[in-house]
Amino acid sequence: MAGTPEFDINNPAEMDYPEHERTYSRFLAMTKWGSAAIIAILVGMLVGLIMGAGVIASVLAFAIVLAVAWLVFR
Repeated sequence: MAGTPEFDINNPAEMDYPEHERTYSRFLAMTKWGSAAIIAILVGMLVGLIMGAGVIASVLAFAIVLAVAWLVFR
């Protein structure tokens, strides 16, 4: 059986809403930029490995995708 709670269920603790909002904002930013980085890596791999364009073209494609993401997310 469940025991009695060791905290007051009638008076919950106050929440720090500004900190919650900052944490959520950081989570969204990390998700957004992480997704952009993964897409840029995959495009670079596509250009370098599948299309056979070489390392320099692969790095340029990676940089171009990140630049486009920066312009879109601004």
